[in-house]
Amino acid sequence: MFLLMRLLSRLPLRLLHALGALAGWLTWLLSPTYRRRFAANVEQAGLTPAAGRPAIASAGRMIAETAWLWLRPPAQPLGDQLQWDGAELIDEALKAGKGLLILTPHMGCFEVTAQAIAERWGETHPITVLYRPARKPWMREVVDASRGRPGLFTAPANLAGVRQMIRALRQGHVVGLLPDQVPPEGLGVWVPFFGREAYTMTLAGRLVQQTGAALLLIWGERLADGRGFVARVRPAPAIAADSTPESAALTINQAMESLILQAPGQYLWGYHRYKQPRGLDIAVAAKPEPKAEGGA
Repeated sequence: MFLLMRLLSRLPLRLLHALGALAGWLTWLLSPTYRRRFAANVEQAGLTPAAGRPAIASAGRMIAETAWLWLRPPAQPLGDQLQWDGAELIDEALKAGKGLLILTPHMGCFEVTAQAIAERWGETHPITVLYRPARKPWMREVVDASRGRPGLFTAPANLAGVRQMIRALRQGHVVGLLPDQVPPEGLGVWVPFFGREAYTMTLAGRLVQQTGAALLLIWGERLADGRGFVARVRPAPAIAADSTPESAALTINQAMESLILQAPGQYLWGYHRYKQPRGLDIAVAAKPEPKAEGGA
């Protein structure tokens, strides 16, 4: 399987996206469960079936482009495959020196946003992203091979990883999260997402409250015909220091909704967003880390 991923990574992005679109439609046609969840989530968001339909092919493109993104040689930059919209917001946030938490939903190419940040700011402000170790050996091999990129670090989904993210923010660096991912039981709260109660992580709000980091939104728009991506950066609503976990999580959910509705054809509507949380399997819930002298 690793060899297949390696071979796919050498194909032109346009061809990968064409193959991915086909795979997306085949998955939709062959899986009644997937079709029902997809349609229910689109309807829950108040959208017509036509508005969500492009996301069927988009989901397949996301899978296909992963090989190119993960296994592209570290020395090979994204180059003209990437455009920026709102990069000045990141420049301004980093100048404050308090770190930057940047959030993206399961929308467009969220993998490319971390690489884009690492390429542009990683020399002085590396980005740390949260990951859950793959269970299958071949996938672990692929993921391990993808980590060796300058300015891009990964934090495991456990207490040590949370502490790593806190340290990164206190050093003025960048941390990236997907806040619409369902967390394990004990690490989230039930708040509305498109009008339906969804178990939502509290980690994003806690990171901002504990470190004073700036907060921004980002998503990687996938351009047609394999022309690459646009990293779109947007302001985020403020999270007060005294906000409750529920209030902070709701604020973040509403911010994710606003992004998703800008391009519903690129959201993963098939994601099981409203599922019950699994049992706690990443050590214990994060506790505030004592702030070191000097703020580092």
